[in-house]
Amino acid sequence: QAQLIESGGGLAQPGGSLTLTCTGSGRIFGTSAMGWFRQPPGKERQFVAAISRFSSNALFSDFVRDRFTISRDNAKNLLYLQMNSLKPEDTAVYYCAARDHGTLSSQNTEADFRFWGRGVQVTVSS
Repeated sequence: QAQLIESGGGLAQPGGSLTLTCTGSGRIFGTSAMGWFRQPPGKERQFVAAISRFSSNALFSDFVRDRFTISRDNAKNLLYLQMNSLKPEDTAVYYCAARDHGTLSSQNTEADFRFWGRGVQVTVSS
């Protein structure tokens, strides 16, 4: 079972920034499209962003577009989520996920991703 581990969460003020990092096996980073999901308190898990195997394509949900950036470094087995202009509604547990193959899905639902991290808490509050 592939293991993905998120880090970089914590407390940020509204308007501030955080960078989340996800690390995993070389097999995952060499073959998989990857993404980030989040689960706000009391809500279902929702898609945030995804990036294809060689970073040729990226997709974002409407509520983070122009504020968040997704990137990856396959040589270092690292996936990033740069979060800027944070809002209180960005408060959630953020999950790293990987697909079975290198291309993005048109839907990017949870079912499109096979491997998951355990999540990291991000809290945006003054």
